[in-house]
Amino acid sequence: MRTIDLSPLYRSVVGFDRLASLLDAAASNEAASGYPPYNIERTDENAYRIEIAVAGFKSDELSIEVKENLLTVTGRKTANDDIKRYLHRGLAERNFERRFQLADYVIVHDAALADGLLSIALKRELPEALKPRTIEIKSDAAPLIEGKTVKSEKAA
Repeated sequence: MRTIDLSPLYRSVVGFDRLASLLDAAASNEAASGYPPYNIERTDENAYRIEIAVAGFKSDELSIEVKENLLTVTGRKTANDDIKRYLHRGLAERNFERRFQLADYVIVHDAALADGLLSIALKRELPEALKPRTIEIKSDAAPLIEGKTVKSEKAA
């Protein structure tokens, strides 16, 4: 496995430490368990869906939490080994915790459990201040200097 040394990045840039820590976390997460399997789908320009295969789990055994741009999906299976006697147990019904790092302004909109798939709808919602806006260009107006209108000498 390849490791990336980010120390030159820390020495030469300011304010990108979050990006570097995200890269470190992604590199260490590769070795994590592949259970449960999941898909990440882009459904629109600013909308996403995460689907996690949670066969055998009920909705009350699953929890979804968002804290500081970290989405955590947890499954805690209630023990029912006393009741059932298995001849073969091939379904993985073990507890899990799956984490997803969310970008800024990405929020969880909805979650649904159907046919063994937990679907989590996400949407990027930019604040109005960050959205592009069009500035009207006025013609036949006096020039502006430092936000103030300057009166023309010809008008006097």
